[in-house]
Amino acid sequence: MDSKIALLKEEFSAELKKAENTADLEAIRVKYLGKKGSVTDLLKEMRDLSVEEKKAFGQKVNELKAEVADAIAARTTELKELEVLKEIESMPEFDVSMPANITEGSYHPVTLVQRQCEQIFKTMGFNVEDYSEIVTDYECFEALNIPKHHPARDMQDTYYLTNGQLLKTHTSAAQNAIYKKYRDALINDNVPIKAIFPGRCFRNEATDACHENTFFQMEGVMVDKDISISNLIYFMKTMLSEVFQKDLKVRLRPGFFPFVEPGFELDISCLICGGEGCPSCKHSGWLELCPCGMIHPEVLKAGGIDPEEYSGFAFGLGLTRLVMMKYGIKDIRDLNSGSLKVLSQFTDDE
Repeated sequence: MDSKIALLKEEFSAELKKAENTADLEAIRVKYLGKKGSVTDLLKEMRDLSVEEKKAFGQKVNELKAEVADAIAARTTELKELEVLKEIESMPEFDVSMPANITEGSYHPVTLVQRQCEQIFKTMGFNVEDYSEIVTDYECFEALNIPKHHPARDMQDTYYLTNGQLLKTHTSAAQNAIYKKYRDALINDNVPIKAIFPGRCFRNEATDACHENTFFQMEGVMVDKDISISNLIYFMKTMLSEVFQKDLKVRLRPGFFPFVEPGFELDISCLICGGEGCPSCKHSGWLELCPCGMIHPEVLKAGGIDPEEYSGFAFGLGLTRLVMMKYGIKDIRDLNSGSLKVLSQFTDDE
């Protein structure tokens, strides 16, 4: 029996050296370790041995199996490394002294406007925060006074993950975390909460010239004592006049949002058509830009802030629509198209 094992080792070693690729190694593995392989067949010969002989022989066969498997694995690694080296050697040589033929890219228009808005709000004392695109149901809805089965959820159908989390439908999903982050400074040091948090949002809805299933918003909140709607109007008009470098015609109209009370829609006169009406503004002459209002007491409570002592405003600026107005883009879908013909028109003004 020992002689058979020794002979099998010699045959295996000789064939392993001749293997030139992984296909050859697989054939060798099947020949020696497969169900009908040479090493497996050795176990069939154990039936004629005594108990003690079976024990000793079985141990040697198992050692042989392990030795064969390890050798194949090592040879596999070696051949893969050789294949990589051959591929590298076959690559054409490059003259590093030649000038590079590089097509310069440009920032996406949403990035340009987002950075501009961030800089404007920074000068007004706002912190810029970042937040995840994947959030919990509590963050996106319940902490914003939108309990389960609330009809307001029908307007914000989104994409759910198998673990129960979801892609956020609005940047308001970060409000609860922002309040908890800054509430101690507000309560103990009388430092107002002033923060903006831009981000990408998602909704499962039909697309048209002014609606997309993936878009960008910029949430803003301010919480302190004696905050009113006039504070909200001041900050929004200041921001818009800076972005467009001129005074814009704006209007506030009542709007229902569960996380603000009272709630408003801030519209601007459509800059695509000059207020005459077009597909971008649904032929109304106005473009909905910024749902806003005074933060609902229940939302402040969820963030650990006493609504009897503090008040605040919140707004959800539609960054994507702001981009459309600033650059005269008629169809919102162009911004997600990946079309260089469209996007390469925009350059950083800085």
